[in-house]
Amino acid sequence: MNIGYARTSTIEQTAGLEAQLRDLKTQGCDKIFSEQVSSINSQRLELERAIEFVREGDVLVVTRLDRLARSVGDLNQIVARLQEKAVGLKILDMAIDTTSPTGRLLMNLVGSIAQFEREIMLARQREGIAKAKAEHKFKGRVPTARRKLPQVLEMHSSGKTAIEIAASLGIGRSSVYRILAEAA
Repeated sequence: MNIGYARTSTIEQTAGLEAQLRDLKTQGCDKIFSEQVSSINSQRLELERAIEFVREGDVLVVTRLDRLARSVGDLNQIVARLQEKAVGLKILDMAIDTTSPTGRLLMNLVGSIAQFEREIMLARQREGIAKAKAEHKFKGRVPTARRKLPQVLEMHSSGKTAIEIAASLGIGRSSVYRILAEAA
């Protein structure tokens, strides 16, 4: 049985998710698990469900390697879990199928190259940020809670608790405490 797994990093990427679902259906996936979460900061609950669901002789199908794994280590861990269950892995855009020795070799090579590319991209990103900071062009993320300092102080002076202020302004309670401590 072919089991599909589709993932996009954000909920705004609906076209990407729809394309993955279409491709997985075209490949004859009998069941498809899908989610819209970042692979870096979030647990991939649907991936876990898919791995739990597959049985001996099944093949887990993904459209692209980066939809499945964060790194070579992560990829190897997923593949090891699938191998323990005698489940194959098929990556459509690379025509890799781990049910053959050649497919397993190719998957390891491609996984190593993908991790290398990601590390190079992150290094370039860090260099670009450092250069922008040196040129005073990089400001970073605008702190959302600190922009609400006047409202926090006003609500606090009117007797509202930190919990009430946080709920009313849509910021964290710790941010309220930090603003009040800095203002004192």
